[in-house]
Amino acid sequence: MSPPHPASRLRNALGVSLLMLAIGQRSPAQQKGAERLSEFTRPTSDRVPMPPSHPLPPSEAPIQIKIGPYLGWERSITIQNSKVEALIVPAIGRVLHFRLHGESSPFWDDPSLRGKSPDPSSSEWGNFGGDKTWPSPQADWGKITPRAWPPPVAFDSLPVDAGVRRDAVVLRSPVDPHYGIRTERVIRLAPDSTSMTITTTYEKVEGHPVKVGVWIITQLEEPVAVFAPVPTQSAYPDGFNRQSGEDLPANLKVERGLLSLTRDLQKATKIGMDADQLLWVGPTHMLHIESPRIAGAEYPDQGSSAEIYTNPDPKTYVELEMLGPLQTLGIGDRLSQTNTYTLLRRKHPDPQIDARRILRR
Repeated sequence: MSPPHPASRLRNALGVSLLMLAIGQRSPAQQKGAERLSEFTRPTSDRVPMPPSHPLPPSEAPIQIKIGPYLGWERSITIQNSKVEALIVPAIGRVLHFRLHGESSPFWDDPSLRGKSPDPSSSEWGNFGGDKTWPSPQADWGKITPRAWPPPVAFDSLPVDAGVRRDAVVLRSPVDPHYGIRTERVIRLAPDSTSMTITTTYEKVEGHPVKVGVWIITQLEEPVAVFAPVPTQSAYPDGFNRQSGEDLPANLKVERGLLSLTRDLQKATKIGMDADQLLWVGPTHMLHIESPRIAGAEYPDQGSSAEIYTNPDPKTYVELEMLGPLQTLGIGDRLSQTNTYTLLRRKHPDPQIDARRILRR
């Protein structure tokens, strides 16, 4: 893990200023230490409480970071600017929510699991929701780990260490015992913007070389529709590849360079694409996710850089997934992928008109 910052200095910084951290208004004790990663700690209970279910009020400071309990978890971290906030729960290794101030979050989470801890030995998947990272391709899990499902433990079912920089929250996982990889996720907001960036890095720490890609999964509430741009020269004749056999998402259409679909109420469905953007459209807001596709690179799942999964009832969520290229990692090698998430208000009652405006189709 990262070398620890002096403990007494960090506790003072947390107790005096991290709970109301206004960038540009640092105390003398913070002037250097807050500009770099300060410390990584396991969730603790000696934090000043934060109201468990109320969004933080907008801050006049460019970036503000607050720490406190949330919905039964002892420690959560909220990073906010003047427009949006992201809620992070290190105990479950997820960015659990991202929302405009005073608005609901499009990120889905399971209320029945709030405040609970993941169980790495369980044969059942603890589906907490939010945004997370898994190694791709999924087809290799059973070859590298003792089980093909649930996901590899350090990527999904172990708590992560968390720390802060001046304008970011950093999460680091334990080293996965089978992949020999540690993940690092840097969550950052730009001042006066409705965008969040998450840069996910895999670092090979031990074990034999492994071919792997960074895979980011964002679970979202029931959409009005999901959209994706179809590249002019897509590798797929239909604009997508099938990943759930003959079962396709409801109302799947490709028209004039735009793919659209809705959630199937009865069947789990999944498709892959060679796109670099996905768009979730809700009743009043939209979430745009972008992640670059590298020309000529090898991608998992029949060449997919984007995937859409729809879950059947009763858990009414969809997954918008972005995948990075595959690379063989030896000890000391690193592989990174950046997602940009932008929250937008709808401007037209027809979601397709909004989607064509955002995705330039």
